[in-house]
Formats: sequence, C-alpha cells, structure tokens
Amino acid sequence: MFDIKEYSGVAVFIEQFQGKIALVSLELLGAGRILADKLKVPLAAFLIGSQVSDLAAEIIQSGADIVYVVDKSTLKDYRTASYRQAVEKLVLKYKPEILLLGATTMGRDLGGAVATSLGTGLTADCTELDIDEAARALKQTRPAFGGNIMATIMTKRNRPQMATVRPRVMAARPKDPARQGKIIQEEVLDIDEKVKVLDFICQIKSEAPIEDAEIIVSGGRGMGGAKNFSLLKELADILGGVVASSRKAVDAGWVPASWQIGQTGKTVRPKIYFACGISGAVQHLVGMQGSDVIIAINQDKEAPIFKVATYPIVGDVLQVVPLLTKLFRERQS
Repeated sequence: MFDIKEYSGVAVFIEQFQGKIALVSLELLGAGRILADKLKVPLAAFLIGSQVSDLAAEIIQSGADIVYVVDKSTLKDYRTASYRQAVEKLVLKYKPEILLLGATTMGRDLGGAVATSLGTGLTADCTELDIDEAARALKQTRPAFGGNIMATIMTKRNRPQMATVRPRVMAARPKDPARQGKIIQEEVLDIDEKVKVLDFICQIKSEAPIEDAEIIVSGGRGMGGAKNFSLLKELADILGGVVASSRKAVDAGWVPASWQIGQTGKTVRPKIYFACGISGAVQHLVGMQGSDVIIAINQDKEAPIFKVATYPIVGDVLQVVPLLTKLFRERQS
C-alpha cells in the first residue's frame, strides 16, 4: 500500500550523451540543491548509461550528495523502455519525494513514461521551482494559456513529485573539487527492447545555438518589418552576439521560428540581452528574464519589459540601435 511518508529526498535524472553531461542536468543539480536544503534532505542523482561511472565525481562536485549509477553496455543508447525501467527501479528502491528531469527531447519522453508507470503527477516545462514548507510539497511553476499566465502546480497525493524543467532557466552551481559524496553502483535486468538504435548522425550548425549565446540582440513587433532586423544583425556582429526575436516577429513572418525566445520558443540566459521593440508580454519574459543584464529599448515608457530591464531606454528603436552600433564600433577601434 502506498505511504507518502516513506518518500524523502530530492533526485535529479542526469542526462548525458557520449560521456558528456547535458547542461540542463547541471542546472537541475543547482536547483535540486536549493530544494534539498530547504527540506533538509539529501540530493541524489540518477546516472544511467554505458561507461558513465567516471561522470559521478563531476556530479558530486556540482551539488549531489549521492550518485546512483546504472552502468551497462545495453544502456549505451537511450531507449524509452530500458531507461524507464532503470529509473523506476531506483525510485521504488530509494523513494525520493521529488524527481527532476530536463525538458529536453529525452527528458520529456522519459518523464512521461516514468510518471505513467509510477502513477504519479508530472508538471512539464517548469520555469520555477520552490517548496511549500507547510505542505512539504514541490511548487512547480510553468506558463499556461499560451504564456499569458503563470500557473503553480503541486502534487499532494502522490510521490514522487515529478517535473521537467526547461534548459537555461536555472543556474548551475560552480563546481567544488573538494566536495565529497557517495557513489553507489546499481544493477537492472535487461529487457526485450522493441526499438534498436542503428546510428547517430550529428548535424553541425554554422552558427552557435541561440541558447548558448552570451550576447543576444532580440527584436519584436516594434522593429516595424523584416528589413529592419538588419540593424540588429549589425549590432550583434559588432558585439559578437546573435540575433533573436519575439513571437510577434515570427508570427508576422519577418524572421524564422528558430529565432523565437519565449514560452513557445527558446529559453536563454545570456550575459547581455537587448530587447529591441519588444513590449514584454509574459510569454516572452519567461524565455529571457534570467539574463544577467537586460537592455530594453521601447517608445512606450509603460512597456512591461521595463519592469525587468537593467537599463531601460525610452526611444525609437530604429534610431537608438544604429547609435549603439556606432558607439560600440568606435569603442572597439
């Protein structure tokens, strides 16, 4: 019989590919550390794959107290059934009250499969996590209704409380080489997989992904048209950054969907984010409010974007951006 009181602790599923830990997993270790400290419980990590045991030390350095390792040659490639079985076994054996996964292709697929198998709730694409200390419940916040509101969801009757978290919304902890923890090897039985991975083909992109850029120059409806995005490209090139956009610019057909920042686009955490002609709807803020420095340019002094801006500039974006480009070019020369 299910007893909610038997469950304690926070666990993070560690996503890795070809021996490299996904950045979102390191971010979740940072978030999980905060949650575990609030609950006064250990932070565990589930590391699954083939020849992955050497990654356990890095995981401990990043905040985990315990790393449960399932290292088998049959787990070299991700497949839903075998990874679901491994995670489910660890959950049933160690009973964490919270289980976090990245909202990636793998995490979304695995999270849904594990939650269904365990009969518990799963909140997808979270942008904020916290603890309701009175209920000892995980507060899982995500955008809803197209990003127009933020909904906070709690799983009060089932365990573990599961959430997938979007990449780049949490901060990874600096690695501490002196940090100590436990590494426990676990075994799982092989299962008859219905899917066989034949090969992986990696596509090399000519430009760095927007999610990894340290400087982003983003444009919205205030840019007035597709041709004016050339002004943003010029500024981005001077600063060594990339160009992005709001949903409204994509919907207008001015820029490709791959540039979109926001709830239905990408989440970013650059060092500097230029919001050019972007009003600052909740849908967009969700994707960029974790930026270190936000420079907002808008003619409307009441624009919501100014509430999160580090440096608000009230003015015509088509005049201000060329002036900034000229200024930065002069400084560089």
